[in-house]
Amino acid sequence: MTKLKPLGVKDLEAYLKQEGIPGEILILDSPTPTVETAAKALGIEPDQIVKSILFMINEEPVLALGCGLDLIDRRLVGKYFEVGRKKVKMADADGVLKYGGYPIGTVPPIGHRQLIPTLMDEKILRHEVVYVGGGAHNAMLRMKAKDVLQFSNAVVLDLSTPKNMSKGK
Repeated sequence: MTKLKPLGVKDLEAYLKQEGIPGEILILDSPTPTVETAAKALGIEPDQIVKSILFMINEEPVLALGCGLDLIDRRLVGKYFEVGRKKVKMADADGVLKYGGYPIGTVPPIGHRQLIPTLMDEKILRHEVVYVGGGAHNAMLRMKAKDVLQFSNAVVLDLSTPKNMSKGK
C-alpha cells in the first residue's frame, strides 16, 4: 500500500479559496493537542473549540463534530445510522489519514480527501464563531458555526455527553 502524504495548512487554505469558504487559519505559537490547550492559546472558552472525530461504521467513515470538552456518545452516532454502539469504532491514525487526509488532532470539518457523511452536535450552533482543526498541530481555523454546518453538509443532532457525565460509556 502506498503511504499517503498528509494534507496540511496549505491544502486547507487552497480548499477554502477554491470553494469560496469564509474562514481564517490562525497559526499559533505552540501546538494545541487538547481542547484545553487550544482554548487557552486562543483566549476563548473550550466550548468554542470544535473537534472532528472520525468513526468507522461497517468499514465506512463517518465524521462527528463535537463541542468543547463534551464527549461524543457512540450510542447516539450509532442510533442515527441504525447500528449499536459497538459497531461505531474510532478510526485509527491510518484511517484518519486515508479518509480525512489530515493527521489526528489537526482534522478540519471540511476539505477531506473524500466526502464523508458528517454529524454535528447541536451545541456547536450556540456559538457565532468556532475554532476547528486547521491542518497542523499549531493551526486552528476560525469560522462561523453556521458556515461549518453549511460547508460540511452536516446533520445536526444531540451527539454529546458532558465530560463529567461520561462514566460507563
